[in-house]
Amino acid sequence: MSRAIEWILLGFGSCLAIIIGVRWHRPSRVGPWLLLAGSVAALAIGDVFYAVGAMPAAEACYLSMFVLVAAALMQFTRGGSLLRERARLIDLLAGACSTLLVVWVFMIGGYAPAGKISAADVIGDLLLIVVFTWLVLAAGRNVSACLLLAGSVGMLAADIIYPLAPGALTEVGYIVLYVAWGLAALHPSMTRLTRPMPPRATPWRGRWAVLLGAAAATPPAVLLVEALSGTVRDGVVIAVVGAITLVLAITRLADSISQNSQAAARERALRTASGALVAAADPPAVEEAVRAAVRQLMPASSVRDVVLALDERGASVPPTPPGPGPRSWWADESGEDNTMVCPLWLEPMEVARPSGGALVITARREVLANTRDALEVLAGQAAMALDRITLVEAVGRRDSDQYLRTVIGNTADLMLVIDDDQRIRYASPAVHDLVGEEFSPLATLTDLVHPDDRGQVRRAFQSNGDGKLFCSLRRADESQILIEATYRDLREDRLVRGYVVTMRDVTDGRDPGERQPRRDHLEELPAWVNRRSAQHKFRY
Repeated sequence: MSRAIEWILLGFGSCLAIIIGVRWHRPSRVGPWLLLAGSVAALAIGDVFYAVGAMPAAEACYLSMFVLVAAALMQFTRGGSLLRERARLIDLLAGACSTLLVVWVFMIGGYAPAGKISAADVIGDLLLIVVFTWLVLAAGRNVSACLLLAGSVGMLAADIIYPLAPGALTEVGYIVLYVAWGLAALHPSMTRLTRPMPPRATPWRGRWAVLLGAAAATPPAVLLVEALSGTVRDGVVIAVVGAITLVLAITRLADSISQNSQAAARERALRTASGALVAAADPPAVEEAVRAAVRQLMPASSVRDVVLALDERGASVPPTPPGPGPRSWWADESGEDNTMVCPLWLEPMEVARPSGGALVITARREVLANTRDALEVLAGQAAMALDRITLVEAVGRRDSDQYLRTVIGNTADLMLVIDDDQRIRYASPAVHDLVGEEFSPLATLTDLVHPDDRGQVRRAFQSNGDGKLFCSLRRADESQILIEATYRDLREDRLVRGYVVTMRDVTDGRDPGERQPRRDHLEELPAWVNRRSAQHKFRY
């Protein structure tokens, strides 16, 4: 009875440690850890029944323990988890399981000492070791994965040694299992074992299909051989291995069907989004098409926020790498909901939109990881649509400027078209004649204005709306010209995207301070004009 109490305490402590670890560290998926806790509880209950001599109940608990562990492993290796190539792992497990069956039935099972060892337990332990070894290799230096592997090795050693030499010393392997699996859940690295990762596409290879088919056919073949030889000695082992290989084959088939269905759905969503983006005529239409595509690619309940950050609208754009760089990255990896950033940047079109912008999506990390490739493709399509719109508008502005040059090329009107940063995009020939020099392609309005008037010019164009100002221009011969400039804010016009400035020369060789029509604007006149007016008034 004391041994039963010890197993109860060990099992309860291990289960409690796993539950506490889940509550503390909050992994992205708690299902596999809870199944692992259930398997530990089933093992502890089976040990209690074994200690009191209830062998049928103990065997049932041990069998349920392997079922729960198998379910936990299926959750650990589910698509989008740390193991990106679950298909290869399933094929290897099926092949290893059938190989172990053949080795046991035809090579080991006939020896008398080996008859005390449960072949089903040994095969199940070896499969656990294979899976946890795969996890250790995939996770790198992960303490939790190493502890899970150590517990499986301890259980294998106990299942082999204890039937041959029962005793307290040979039960240490089971104690190692309880302690190691409990500590694995308490260590912070346990969250990495269920952290979603982008799934890796595995191309179809015929040899893996042959391996899976041979593994599924091995248990019936072994059963047939034993039946033809006269006596079926290993019926339980054959039934267990046959069930395991059948479950693995069905899982492999279900994964393939699920991946194919998801790929087809993503393809349809991207095809629909491509058509909508081709028809989009402005950034709001692009944003609406992207949002509609995200709703088709991801479940609505898993998406928290979708932002198409564009520099043209002054949004907060995440830093974009100077080159092609990564196609996406995680901006926030804390908690169950994560944020992924897909830059709207294409190298050949860098001139059109240098800062690019980004598609920022906040959703469950598992869903983001599974749809990461599709979201990157969607971001590329959105970038192409935005580049097309930008280039079409640039061509329209160029044609508009060319039309303006053609129409007013021979007039005496003083006209400028400047960008938001005051760079001169177009200047009428009369402006060049008035200033007396040609402008450089990067010249700005402040380059033409007298230094004393640059402050008010900057302030005028930093405010929204139309207006009027007085300033002086410097000519090539260092003389100054007083002008009255009237500007219109047409930055929202897609064919202009700037200010249209019309100017009038109010110098006329006279003292501007004494011009009666402008006396109500004396405070707006440039500083050098006011100084000239004061000198004229007090020259006597």
